[in-house]
Amino acid sequence: MTIRVYNTLSRKKEIFEPIEPGRVRMYVCGPTVYDSSHIGHARSVVVFDVIARYMRSQGYDVTYVRNFTDIDDKIINRASELSTDWETLSEKYIQEFHTDMDSLHVDRADIEPKATAHIDHMIKVIETLITKGHAYDVDGDVFFSVDSFEGYGKLSGRKLEDMEAGARVDIDQRKKNPFDFALWKSSKPGEPAWDSPWGKGRPGWHIECSAMSSEYLGQTIDIHGGGKDLIFPHHENEIAQSEAAFGHTFVKYWIHNGFVNIDQEKMSKSLGNFLLIRDVLKNYDRESIRLFLLSKQYRSPIDFSEKAMAECNTGLEKIYGLLDRVEKEIGPDSGPVETGAYWKRFCEAMDDDFNTAKGLGILFEAVRNMNRLLDEKKDPLTGEIRKDIDSARNDILEMGKILGILAEPPVDYFEKRKSAGIRKESVDPSEVEKLIQAREDARASRDWETADRIRNQLDEWNIVLEDRSDGTIWKFSSEKK
Repeated sequence: MTIRVYNTLSRKKEIFEPIEPGRVRMYVCGPTVYDSSHIGHARSVVVFDVIARYMRSQGYDVTYVRNFTDIDDKIINRASELSTDWETLSEKYIQEFHTDMDSLHVDRADIEPKATAHIDHMIKVIETLITKGHAYDVDGDVFFSVDSFEGYGKLSGRKLEDMEAGARVDIDQRKKNPFDFALWKSSKPGEPAWDSPWGKGRPGWHIECSAMSSEYLGQTIDIHGGGKDLIFPHHENEIAQSEAAFGHTFVKYWIHNGFVNIDQEKMSKSLGNFLLIRDVLKNYDRESIRLFLLSKQYRSPIDFSEKAMAECNTGLEKIYGLLDRVEKEIGPDSGPVETGAYWKRFCEAMDDDFNTAKGLGILFEAVRNMNRLLDEKKDPLTGEIRKDIDSARNDILEMGKILGILAEPPVDYFEKRKSAGIRKESVDPSEVEKLIQAREDARASRDWETADRIRNQLDEWNIVLEDRSDGTIWKFSSEKK
């Protein structure tokens, strides 16, 4: 099936046709490294990690570039606050970003350029823009002239005349238009600076990505991605300066992921609900976090809450529990296994604008059906049932590779959960009650194997059962297992 992608530029789904058959050039805006990464950063990185994984699984040769903005006003100001230098600060947070993303099973991008390593190329692009009449220098600063680019606003849907009517931008009387943006900033005392034809200074934010993407991927690329907050002004300005400089389309498909909210509120430092990745990792399994970040279609907002994470923990345990059960009751695959119906349906979901939410639904359907097959199996296994079980297990593992989960053997996963203990908040009480009822039904029908299996699962969750004459009650153990 053909992949269809929602293109922010056209505001509709389009059939994905790469510039060069079989090859995908993808550039995603990386972090400005002045602070620790938060759960919003994680969503963007995980979403594009999955897109790259899926496209590779479909036979595309993907070149994935994700940059680091390692010089910026925020970096300079933060370094000053901490009485350190900008290089030490940016390197610290680059390493921390890698640690966080490695912890979330994110594959490294093929190329991870730093802005400061490509200033010469940025200067060349700026010189081209000045020569073509799209930029002008004033007192060592260089600005892009938005009036010179006819298509300005086409990505965000904003019109210059409308923006000017309600303009709330910093007034710089040297600009020809209030919305002209900096390509080069003249140096101030004590700030880092590089030589340029306009004097010492440093690049503006927007020019960095145009220069780096063109250097590594060419002047027209297949996919450019990032969070929705980058549509304007960053990506809008990238289009303007790139197409003005190079004279042709900059990007075929623009892909933007939605925001992460916290308990139905926008995440912000002022509200005190700013969740750093390293803090979330202290409380939740890394694969549960990935499951959460992929539980909605990437363009939709997603709401982080204890309930949502509890559901993801429970879901992950169901998958690992099924794989553990198959391993114990069936053993390894009986031979080479081809992908089956679940994988085909998963690919259909992913082909529809990388719909991981629908894909996860298919994965959990496979888990439910496999558990039913195992409940109904008879010894010895017939060839057809064994084939169905092997095929479904293989499909689940293949889906896990794309989603970046199920990377551990089930025995290791459950051992880790025992040694770490289970947070009370991560367990959904309604799920516990359902399992207790299922256990009582199994005992009533003298199905001791099922009853014991359910009790063992609850034990893994650090839950103690007490069978009474009036029913079973449960509580969390006071000791971690």
